[in-house]
Amino acid sequence: MVQISDPKIAFAYLRPACVLLTREPTVNNVETLGAQLRDVNDATLQQLQEYVLFPLRFVLKVPGPKREGLVQAVAEAMSYVLENTCVQSWETLRDLLSELCLCLCSPTDPGKPAATSEELKCAVLRCLDALLHAAYGDIVFRLFEPVMLPGLGAAISLLLALGEQEKARGIQTAALKCLQALTLQCDCTQDHVVIAMEERCVLGSTMASFLPGITMALARIITGDLRQGHAVTARAIKVWSRTVSLVMEDTQLQNHEPGESPSPDLGRIGELVVQRTQDWVKGASGRLAILLKKIISCTSAHQHWRVRLEMVELADHLLARCSQSLGECAGPLLEALVGAVNDEEPRVRERCEAVLREVSERSQRCSDGNNSSSQTFTDVLSENLHTLATSLPRLMRTSDDQKKLFVLNVLLGYLKVLGPLVTVVLNSATHLERLSKALMQVLELDVMDVRIVEERSSAVGMETTSGSRDPHTAHAQRKHFLYFTDDKIFSALMEICRTLGYYGNIYLLTDHFLDLYRESSVYRKQAAMVLNEIVRGAAGIAVATGGQGLEGEGQGRHRPPTQEDLKAAVVSVIEEYTSLNNWHLVTVSEESDGDRQDQEVLGPSRLLSISNRDINYTPTNPLQIIPSSFTSSSSSPTSTVHQLNGNIWQLCIQLEGIACFAQALGHDFRPLLMTSLYPVLEKAGDGTLLVSQAALGSMWGISEACGYASLKELINDNSDYLLNDVSLNLQRLSLHPQAPRVLTVMLAHSDASLLPLVGDIVQDVLLALDLTYDHRAPLFCSVLHSLMKALARWFPSNCGSTSEPDRPKKTFDDQEVFNIRQFLLDYHRQKDLAEGVGAEEEDTEDPVVPPPMQCDEDVDGPDVKAELPPHLAITKDVMERCVHLLSDPSMRLRLKVLDVLELCVCVLSQREDELLPMAHRCWPALLQRLTADDPLAVLRAFRVLCTLGERCGDFLRKRVSKEVLPKLTSSLTRQAPVSARAGPVYTHTLAYKLQLAVLQGLGSLSMRLDLGEADLDAVCEACLPYLSCRQPIKLQEACMSVFRHLIQVDPDAFWFTLCELHCPCSYAPPHPDLQPVRLSGIGRPRDEYTDNVVKLLKEEFGLPAGTTRSGSNQMTD
Repeated sequence: MVQISDPKIAFAYLRPACVLLTREPTVNNVETLGAQLRDVNDATLQQLQEYVLFPLRFVLKVPGPKREGLVQAVAEAMSYVLENTCVQSWETLRDLLSELCLCLCSPTDPGKPAATSEELKCAVLRCLDALLHAAYGDIVFRLFEPVMLPGLGAAISLLLALGEQEKARGIQTAALKCLQALTLQCDCTQDHVVIAMEERCVLGSTMASFLPGITMALARIITGDLRQGHAVTARAIKVWSRTVSLVMEDTQLQNHEPGESPSPDLGRIGELVVQRTQDWVKGASGRLAILLKKIISCTSAHQHWRVRLEMVELADHLLARCSQSLGECAGPLLEALVGAVNDEEPRVRERCEAVLREVSERSQRCSDGNNSSSQTFTDVLSENLHTLATSLPRLMRTSDDQKKLFVLNVLLGYLKVLGPLVTVVLNSATHLERLSKALMQVLELDVMDVRIVEERSSAVGMETTSGSRDPHTAHAQRKHFLYFTDDKIFSALMEICRTLGYYGNIYLLTDHFLDLYRESSVYRKQAAMVLNEIVRGAAGIAVATGGQGLEGEGQGRHRPPTQEDLKAAVVSVIEEYTSLNNWHLVTVSEESDGDRQDQEVLGPSRLLSISNRDINYTPTNPLQIIPSSFTSSSSSPTSTVHQLNGNIWQLCIQLEGIACFAQALGHDFRPLLMTSLYPVLEKAGDGTLLVSQAALGSMWGISEACGYASLKELINDNSDYLLNDVSLNLQRLSLHPQAPRVLTVMLAHSDASLLPLVGDIVQDVLLALDLTYDHRAPLFCSVLHSLMKALARWFPSNCGSTSEPDRPKKTFDDQEVFNIRQFLLDYHRQKDLAEGVGAEEEDTEDPVVPPPMQCDEDVDGPDVKAELPPHLAITKDVMERCVHLLSDPSMRLRLKVLDVLELCVCVLSQREDELLPMAHRCWPALLQRLTADDPLAVLRAFRVLCTLGERCGDFLRKRVSKEVLPKLTSSLTRQAPVSARAGPVYTHTLAYKLQLAVLQGLGSLSMRLDLGEADLDAVCEACLPYLSCRQPIKLQEACMSVFRHLIQVDPDAFWFTLCELHCPCSYAPPHPDLQPVRLSGIGRPRDEYTDNVVKLLKEEFGLPAGTTRSGSNQMTD
């Protein structure tokens, strides 16, 4: 639609609506006028502005209450006029400002906002914003004349009240935007009045009268409820910074001349005028600093990035314009900036870095003319760093995690901003001492968790984790600190330490923290953590510099330490770590290693021993099987646990440090392996789980840093001097009791190529065991166990396991039709032979002539027994020691020896002529463990017996049948009623585990030894009760496994046994002359054995349950 451009036509067009509105002020008339205004173009509307605004202002001036809808419609119509025209009359500007403010304030209390609708307030605020943007520059400055102070103050108070008290975010934001426009600080996209310096000074002088009220009210809004939204908070921060910079601008105050006293014509208004004298500026700066600290504390860690970005803009704005007048605020402003250096939002971080570069450049420019300025700026940073380090322990104890993280980010920011100047700052003993002590207090570990001491490691765990490619998965153990729990806080602290190492003097820092390390055991763990990260930082590992250092032209760029400097620092730290006092720490209570406790915890139980001769004894409560290990009240004091945990964590941190040093030096760390690898291997074999895991992780770190593909390659490549140290230390075992552990770890992570080198060492171990078995036997047995595991891994045997072999199922459908006559003739002949009838005839029929023996003697001499391979010779020597140690009083040692013996049998099974004599030698001691020992030892010994049965076969048949089998079967018979009526807790008892182990191994043992009918019947009778459905599920499954093996030995007999118990089929004779088959199980009602018996018959003999097979055996003549 074409708009009206002729003023006369437009006047004629608008006049009826204006007249009507003046006579009848209704909403419809206002809307009609508003619609017609949009038909006139802007230039014409500018000429008719006063005429058009008159009826609208007249509606607002009518006395009495007015409907909100009418006022809202008038405000919207006026907004359109003001947005498209300019206000050229001072009276119009002044009167409209007053009238619009009256629409917003309460009629009864003009200082407070009116209780009107949100829509009305939004419309009026929009109109007010349009008015301030429409005012010409020559008239808008008249708002800031002294005579206008009351009216201007009322408008400012009203807008502040709306921004603070309103609940609607839109109204709050609009009110703050109007306040920003009122002070001519608006930053919207519209054209604004260009303010000259003289006019800016006038503006600043006038706004100085309202500075306290504005800053305090805005501070309340900024630090108010988070539910008001980030937009309100960000706008309030912007208005606060613009208002403060307008009043406290350095340029204004430097050029400001003391003003004359207010004119007497102003009357009491003159009391409102503020003179910006030096004293006033100093007092205002102090009060603003208080508000600024409060604002920074509430917004620097705000959850929304736009608020944090606005804080960066505030710091930039004030530091750029008010650095002199707001001297007391420079510290908090820099703190806000450096706190944002590590912000998670890239836009905040990038803007902060740019601002800091600008600050650095400004300070550098100032230093060209006045060196004290730059020095002052650096002093501010270092002083802030010192102050923050002083208060850091208190803040970490009293603040929440979010505040703690912000404080640490501020500290990290100072270090990054200082950059290479960190070295200069740390040359001050006061700064270095304060910062280091703060880190010592903040990083204090919580070492009261008793589980740290309780968790023990084993060779099994060591080998399972050795295959992990990632070094961190093997030793990832979360540290617990006294003063924080968030992992982000720990990461920030470690980054602070790395930044110190990156920018600081490596010699100064390592010497200082090593002094703290030596000074007190309280600081030792923290100092080690800091040293580890300092070395990493010095090597440039995991350091994010961001390029924001105060690196002026006179300071130069950061120069990292040379590789030689880094290596020298690493050597000094490693020497301190691995010294006798700091490496060989007590990590386990002495009582926990005593055999007395073993015997208390693992004491013999009459119920579980298979040698129990009191067959009729049954306990009233199966839960009383295992005695409690806490019956004695001997508990170590808390201080002991505290010390042990502290030692454990210290070793872990030092082990992590060695890996960090290897990472820092890379391949240059290889020469240091001669002094550092052996101690790490010592700790990899430690009995404390945390220490062994940390050592394993350290080994992985060293391996990767030095270019080794695996731990095997690391150990093999350095095995020469490692084994030399082991050999020397074994000769001085009282001084070096950890030497066997090193050999254990080497065996666990190496391959068969180590065997030629380790042969002599094994002989040294065996000799040392012979000489000190009463004191060192457990330690040496651990070494022998690792040795045998390694040999079993390097030279696997071909013998099968005790699991059930795959076999074809026997079914009636697969049976061939056989000749009953031939069967009876063969049976008769076999019977005669058994009774001796016809034996002579059998012998004379076809005599077998043995081939003649070769009697020629070897010309070279008698036969000499071939030399055993090295691994078999070692195994035989180890097995010799096991025979003697099986009777040791220590339960723990006997269990370990049984494990070693089982591995020896597996390795030696490659040579039966060597295995059988050794089995004969160890049989008496093994028999004692099977029949007259603690149930736990019986359990382990039975596993050895099963392994022997697999490897030796017929050799053990008579011994097992006569000496072992009766004890096993009687134990099973005795325990069957107990397990049948026990509850679910019974499955956690040692009795259950022993029953399960015997049942799982008895079937394969019976089949492998080819036991006779009497022995098989005894096994069957002992196992039948476990087919009951009342037994625990696993015992039922193990029992069925026994019967599957027995059925392979004698299928007919055990088919008959099962059918006597329950027969699901009836068998009709194939011929009328034959007697019917009568089995006890036929027709028997369903009972507790039915399900398992039917399942066995179905699986092994192919009998479908619930069916009758007639004439299943077809006989022919």
